[in-house]
Amino acid sequence: MTVPAGLGDPTVLAGLAQVAVASALAAVVLGLSYVRELGLARELGGAFVRGFVQVLAMGALIGVLFSIPLSFSGVVLAGMVGYAAWESRRRGDGVPRAFRVSLTAIALGSSVVIVTMTAAGAIESTVRNLVPVGGMIIANAMKTNSLALDRFKSEVESNRDEIEALLAIGVPARAAVAEHVTESVRASLIPVVDAMRTLGLVYIPGMMAGMILGGANPIYAAEYQFVIMAMIFAAGGLTSMTNSLLVGRYAFTEAAQLRRFEESTPTLLSTLRSLR
Repeated sequence: MTVPAGLGDPTVLAGLAQVAVASALAAVVLGLSYVRELGLARELGGAFVRGFVQVLAMGALIGVLFSIPLSFSGVVLAGMVGYAAWESRRRGDGVPRAFRVSLTAIALGSSVVIVTMTAAGAIESTVRNLVPVGGMIIANAMKTNSLALDRFKSEVESNRDEIEALLAIGVPARAAVAEHVTESVRASLIPVVDAMRTLGLVYIPGMMAGMILGGANPIYAAEYQFVIMAMIFAAGGLTSMTNSLLVGRYAFTEAAQLRRFEESTPTLLSTLRSLR
């Protein structure tokens, strides 16, 4: 039996041992979740396994990815945006047109930053640079969108009576829900704001460390790491703002009545129909 290329590399074997240790730590978290009956063991375990399989598959295909023409990198990034929106809308299950909101918000937030920073030269116009950095920006935009949807959903469900009372006395729909939309934006940006505040003191990103170890000027490595964080911040902010505009609009019927947030398990067909 022939070992696939690369799998026999000693560094790969050492990496598998490290994966085993990291998995053991994750198993402790899953065990604690089960013991405390938090109901998160299945979701956490599924996310952990999927993440490992997906990143391993990407590592195996990375050589093929880097050999594609630059023009196809746009297709790859568009596919990432679509998948990110599909996953993110789960956090807003029940929120009207959650997939449309996610797709629009993530696409706008990430594309504006990617296009602008590529034009500025911060992202090289090569597949080797554009796809990994673009994917990182899209992933963080997805996280922000997920947090915004989740918080908006919980805010509306917790304050439905208050919102409907405001509507009953003639308060415009957008004004009735404005406070809760604002709260969802704030909550969604907490992780990236905290990361910016602690950058260099508590949070020392891996990219900066990798550049320094690779021989780059430490000052330039620090500058470029800040550029990366600024891109993530900008993409997250644009995504969250776009999300807030759309959820505030789709939460109401044409008669300015607050919709019911009914949870469901949408199929691909029903999701595509919601884009109309």
